[in-house]
Amino acid sequence: MNDKSPSRAVAWLVCALIAASLYGNYYVYDSIGPVADALQSQRGFSDQQIGLLNAIYSLPNVVLILVGGVLVDRFGAARMTVWTASICLLGALLTALSPNFAGMAAGRLLFGIGAETFGIATLAALAQYFVGGNVAFSMGLALSIGRLGSFSSDMSPTWFPHAYAQGWQPPLMIAAAMAAASFAAALAYWAMDRRVAASAKGEIEQQAQPFVWRDLLHFGKAYWYLLTLCVLWYSVILAFRSTFSIKYFQHAHGLDLAAAGAMNSYVFLAAVFATPAFGWLCDRVGRYAPFLAFGAVLLPIALATMALTSTSLWVATALIGVSFSLVPAVMWPLASKLVSPSRFGTAIGLMWVAQNAGIAGANVVAGWLNDRAGASAQNPAGYESMMLFFGLASVGGAVFAVILWLTAGRKAQEAGRIPAELGDAMGRPQEVLLAPAFAQALVHRSYFRLVVTARMVEMEHRRAVADPFAGHPAAIQAVAHFHVFRAITHALIKAVDAQDVLQPA
Repeated sequence: MNDKSPSRAVAWLVCALIAASLYGNYYVYDSIGPVADALQSQRGFSDQQIGLLNAIYSLPNVVLILVGGVLVDRFGAARMTVWTASICLLGALLTALSPNFAGMAAGRLLFGIGAETFGIATLAALAQYFVGGNVAFSMGLALSIGRLGSFSSDMSPTWFPHAYAQGWQPPLMIAAAMAAASFAAALAYWAMDRRVAASAKGEIEQQAQPFVWRDLLHFGKAYWYLLTLCVLWYSVILAFRSTFSIKYFQHAHGLDLAAAGAMNSYVFLAAVFATPAFGWLCDRVGRYAPFLAFGAVLLPIALATMALTSTSLWVATALIGVSFSLVPAVMWPLASKLVSPSRFGTAIGLMWVAQNAGIAGANVVAGWLNDRAGASAQNPAGYESMMLFFGLASVGGAVFAVILWLTAGRKAQEAGRIPAELGDAMGRPQEVLLAPAFAQALVHRSYFRLVVTARMVEMEHRRAVADPFAGHPAAIQAVAHFHVFRAITHALIKAVDAQDVLQPA
């Protein structure tokens, strides 16, 4: 970190403020689950309506979240964090104060419009302040504190029994207070970022770049595998855990509201400690895809254990907790390595466009399946179709995680990954990730630097490339894949000329 970069102390203070803001935001998102039974008994809402209260959070983001990602790239993470936190506060207040379903749905809609872009902005902020290292650890730590908000929301029937005894509205007013606290923390982060940007004469502030739709085609296969996993995995874990799990535990497993909420909360309690630990581990060993695949495979195993066996719910919730800790700890740092920093907001926005479509669809489909089967305390078997739906979707997510691991996440490929802006310079970043010649060349960086520095790839004859290092494995692989090697090294030479990317060993 140079003298114009923010100090480590400043970076970690920013991380703390973002984590505090995420805490309040996560609390509000999960505030519907604990009052679901009260909304059904006191206001006559159906399961489909309850599912819609969370689905409508996601629906606008099927389109708007990509715009949000572009706005983060355009206006910077700090501004977008505080702007979207204010929108979330308004949405939480409208949800709590509305006298009917339409008003509550409008509040959740408004909250969703702000919350997803808020999430992108916070991830972009951490990627910006921790660009020199610890990005997975910082993201994992901030997300774990955020999940304490989800844990607190699930535990709220135990912590605030008098509020729940008064009906559905007081618990939602507590959620609105949490949204206000989230806004205050976001405002403090924005003020600090302005001071940092001023002291650094604007160098820390992300440079705005024009958005080109064609850029979406340049993310490569590994990014699209990651996006598909993101959709399937989050659709299951958020629709189930945040909307239907407490009712399912009450009706299918005979728990009371407080016990069901506590059982559900332990998923997030485990994630509070495990997510930063997994992020730290990934940063240290330099491996991401294997951890991602392992975490994704745990989710269908957990759902099968919960639905098909008489094993204690503690086992299934522990497995879900590990999955919920491991997958996000790896997914977002990995995304930051697959795209250039100037397109990180757009890439995450595109992932969340698809993710929110999946979450919205999963909430609506699960609610419809429950209503069609008459799922209730008197008919716990009615939940079987919902659990089958979630199980199949989670298996699909696990499959794509394994494909990502096998095609772009092997040890040599992850060891050979270079900064994504070099891939963007070539326009085909996944060729950089997947080409065996390039993986071999980067294993032997000193030889590769000599090739780049001497501009030998500008010579069109294969012998001119091979002769200086004849017999060396990197050179043999380079000749075997000459066209790929030549295209990549031309792009690298251009990048080196522009910004001196590769430094001498």
